[in-house]
Amino acid sequence: MMKLRWSPTSPYVRKVMMVLIERGLEDRVERVATDPWSADTDLPKDNPLGKVPALTLEDGTTLFDSPVIVEYLDSLGDRAPLVPPAGPTRWTALRQQAIADGICDAAILRRLESMRPDGEKSANWMERQRKAVARSLDLLEAEAASLGGEPTIGRLAVLVALGYLDFRFGHEDWRQDRPALTEWFAEASDRDSLRRTAPPV
Repeated sequence: MMKLRWSPTSPYVRKVMMVLIERGLEDRVERVATDPWSADTDLPKDNPLGKVPALTLEDGTTLFDSPVIVEYLDSLGDRAPLVPPAGPTRWTALRQQAIADGICDAAILRRLESMRPDGEKSANWMERQRKAVARSLDLLEAEAASLGGEPTIGRLAVLVALGYLDFRFGHEDWRQDRPALTEWFAEASDRDSLRRTAPPV
């Protein structure tokens, strides 16, 4: 079996898990619970960057990070691909995945900075990350029409990113002044793969 280094709160892991479910590949992957922040974690032997997810293939090769893992998993099985083949649809999906992953990057950086001791955290750095998320959400609002249709890796990644904002920054209303994105998220969230990968409350 393949081995997935896994954490229930990582949005990147959630994206990979959604792909496993959507592609019908869950029974081919062993999940290994991993705390990448633990001082004694052995994660670097699978991923020298010390990040999850990391997917070890049956031949011992380890893939990282999530876009690479997703592309590999999408090549397995016989269901409709989540990463479209060459053409405009592919670039739209990959662009959506990039903006969604970027939202997660900025949100995580902001959260980590907020957890630093008083006197060490930077309000300017946190505000920079908040603004990056806000601009990205405004882009998704303007392009919400492109999020409709059959599931792609871009649409799944956007679902994950918005879900992560609700999870870590639920006290902030990203939906305000973004009616099109709000409506899409409410409708698109009715997916088994999203429900089954929800982070712990």
